Amino acid sequence: MPAKPIKVREPLGFLKSLVALILIAMCIWAAQWQFQRGIDRHQRNSVIESQVNLPALSLAEISSASQKALSPYEWRTVTASGEFNPDEQILLKNRYSEGVYGFEVLTRFRLLDARYIWVDRGWVKAGENAKTAPETTQVPSGKVSLVARLRLDRSLPVGAFFALPSSGTGLISKLNAQTGFKSEGFYLDLISGSDSSLTPAVAAQVPELSDGPHLAYSLQWIFFAGLIVYGRILIRRGQILTRKEL
Repeated sequence: MPAKPIKVREPLGFLKSLVALILIAMCIWAAQWQFQRGIDRHQRNSVIESQVNLPALSLAEISSASQKALSPYEWRTVTASGEFNPDEQILLKNRYSEGVYGFEVLTRFRLLDARYIWVDRGWVKAGENAKTAPETTQVPSGKVSLVARLRLDRSLPVGAFFALPSSGTGLISKLNAQTGFKSEGFYLDLISGSDSSLTPAVAAQVPELSDGPHLAYSLQWIFFAGLIVYGRILIRRGQILTRKEL
């Protein structure tokens, strides 16, 4: 009596296909996420580029009622007049210039309309060791005029504050809360001033206006999804051929 053909069952076949579908969905999600990041970054770059090329605007004309009201002016070149308070200065840690470790120097500034703001006076090299304070340029006394870029508190690079003479952590708003200082919800990146000593040796830089690798990453995730589909087809095809041989 002829032997009956052996029927090979694949109890895990459905599970393998399900795992493949989940991985494909994850790859598609990652591709879409990277693509959206690329779009957002391109839009941000376009806004920055258009804002920095606009003519200078007097800071006295800008209301600081809210962050939303200030948003249209971020990155805009502005002019301002007032006085620095050299005793109210902080150093923002973990800032680099051409690979050299240092600090961003922020000094409190009183505008002629009695508002207070922080002014980023540029980058300075760190001291020889952690106990050595960096050398910072003294601010001139009396009334001065500034040319600067307007920045929102939220746009301040993430880092830790090392305050002189006391210390604290957080962004400008947090620093104000901890020290009792009063300032507006924006700060300035100093470009130049009425006194030549105000021009920073290393001014705060505009972010690199590059769209980054997000589009390439998006295509990469789509490629990975295609590999999963192709791999599953090859596995399935091999299983079918094995059944025929049996």
